[in-house]
Amino acid sequence: MKYKRILVLAPHTDDAELGCGGTIAKLLEEGSEVFIAVFSTAEESVPKGAPNDLLEKEFYHAMEIMNIPKKCLFVYNYQVRKLSYYRQDILEDLIKLKNLINPDLVFLPSGKDVHQDHQVIYSEGIRAFKNLSILGYELPWNHITFSTQAFMELNYHHIVRKWEALQSYTSQIELQRPYFTKEFIEGLARVRGTQINKDWAEAFEVLRINL
Repeated sequence: MKYKRILVLAPHTDDAELGCGGTIAKLLEEGSEVFIAVFSTAEESVPKGAPNDLLEKEFYHAMEIMNIPKKCLFVYNYQVRKLSYYRQDILEDLIKLKNLINPDLVFLPSGKDVHQDHQVIYSEGIRAFKNLSILGYELPWNHITFSTQAFMELNYHHIVRKWEALQSYTSQIELQRPYFTKEFIEGLARVRGTQINKDWAEAFEVLRINL
């Protein structure tokens, strides 16, 4: 089944690429239109002495590498780790996105993601898009469990594009986060590929599928 208009919900800059960057690369290659909505640019989390908009600039650079035009990007400035304070506002933003984009597939954080901001985007995303196909993406460092119910088979060049985009986040790489390495990105894709007897894949939690 070919999806024409895909919306990816990212609580913070870099979540979309980390969770489903290879899938985004493949969908774009197949001619789908991909939209990304980011709800916090995490200005409070930038390295000391760095400009407040550093992560936002890194996000736009990553999107250039992914070949997603700026008109398909939506960036909100809710305060990091406090998205729960603005649930209704976020829900209203999501409904506006639904009416504007009319997506036929939505990616959002898994329901098993324990990060407080990710839980908000998951819950409000389900409310806003409950009638559509929805898949939850994987961010293993935030999970105790994760249900690998759907897989997107990828080619190596999709993984390369994902890692190229993630290298835009020099602020995160400098923090030496263990999931911001080529070895981790390739290793997880290899594991998910092995589960379906393929070389490379990304896995998703199935929340709703309209066939």
